[in-house]
Amino acid sequence: MIALASPWGLVLIVLALIGLAALAVVVVSGSRRRPAWRVLRDPAAADAVERMRSGAARARPAPPVAPAAVAAPARSEALSLLAVLQQEARLVDFLKEPLDGYTDVQIGAAVRDVHRDGAAALERLFAIRPLRREAEGSDVTVPAGFDAGAVRLTGRVTGAPPYRGTLRHPGWTTTKAELPRWTGDAAAARVIAPAEVEIP
Repeated sequence: MIALASPWGLVLIVLALIGLAALAVVVVSGSRRRPAWRVLRDPAAADAVERMRSGAARARPAPPVAPAAVAAPARSEALSLLAVLQQEARLVDFLKEPLDGYTDVQIGAAVRDVHRDGAAALERLFAIRPLRREAEGSDVTVPAGFDAGAVRLTGRVTGAPPYRGTLRHPGWTTTKAELPRWTGDAAAARVIAPAEVEIP
């Protein structure tokens, strides 16, 4: 038996007292022991206990607010395209102008500008390319399982593919689509070209 006066006896007594104290805490706290251990392992729980002890507000912090969803533009992309063709090629002006009072030479001169500027706008926005590489008039074969969105059959279509025929039009496809994003307000969403007022 270890004497109480020896150093080992004192160590054993201290350890026994610590064990009894821990047992008493467990018995007294009962079901509250889980939160106590959680505080030791979870820094967020420890922060919450510290806020409660210091008298800080007991309300839980508000959950982070999700960013507001970006509203869809209030303008049709078709109107945006028409606005670009009006702004850059004056296409709407040309098509809405009555041509009765103009000569063919005057109309031809106007068409050159509309054609040049409209083609430049379409190239910038869509980079349009021929869908098929063969020249118009070439003999082509349309295989079974062809995409009806990419090939339209005309003439006397009978039987099952593959079909042989003459390429009448190569078709067009875009390599990009970069229409400008509408930034105006809802009241002007249908405006293709604003009225122009010159101030003297």
